[in-house]
Amino acid sequence: MKTILIVEDNPGIRDLVRDYLGEHGYRVRVASGGQEGLLEARHHPPDLILLDVMMPGMDGLDFLRKYRVSERTPVIFLTARDQEIDKVLGLELGADDYVTKPFSMAELLARVRALLRRTGEVPSAGVLRAGVLELDPATRTFQVRGRRVDLTRSEFELMHAFMGAPRRVFSRLDLLEHLQEDALGSERTIDVHIRNLRAKIEDEPGRPRWLETVFGVGYRLSPGEER
Repeated sequence: MKTILIVEDNPGIRDLVRDYLGEHGYRVRVASGGQEGLLEARHHPPDLILLDVMMPGMDGLDFLRKYRVSERTPVIFLTARDQEIDKVLGLELGADDYVTKPFSMAELLARVRALLRRTGEVPSAGVLRAGVLELDPATRTFQVRGRRVDLTRSEFELMHAFMGAPRRVFSRLDLLEHLQEDALGSERTIDVHIRNLRAKIEDEPGRPRWLETVFGVGYRLSPGEER
């Protein structure tokens, strides 16, 4: 059964969509705002997200900026905005489709089914592999050459971000936001996490093979052949 996460602050719309999709065979989870939606998506990875754009606090655009750091789950925007520039911005941030309110439930269901068909060959919550590294978000396990390595919550989330986008260069601020530690830590907190990760996964932590420093910018995962 596919799981759909609805992130919508309007309880009337949220409940209506939840009940309709539930009646059509989907497992539905809900969140009333962007921050709650991020936590829900992290702890219960969905197959598709219906995302309201205009919400108090973290809106749909900010949600997508943070979510796309490491996740590729398909997203459909739900919004009252119908200007072309709004649609273009949403799609450029990584939304997969765009439904303008008010919408018919039959049309929304058709779009959900179509998007799930298009993305069905790429399970969102599947195991991530990069070279000899393997990370399973469902069981929250991490292995190097088939050997399990215990990671802290922050270390696991960092590796999830790196393995979700191999070769992408992440700034320290990107990674701090991914950990949602902006209120508690500084960018140097990331350096400490990276040092600890290298000690756990690198053969020679002083000459890192996997977690590379990009001087003046941040870090990236290099998933190439072992040397």
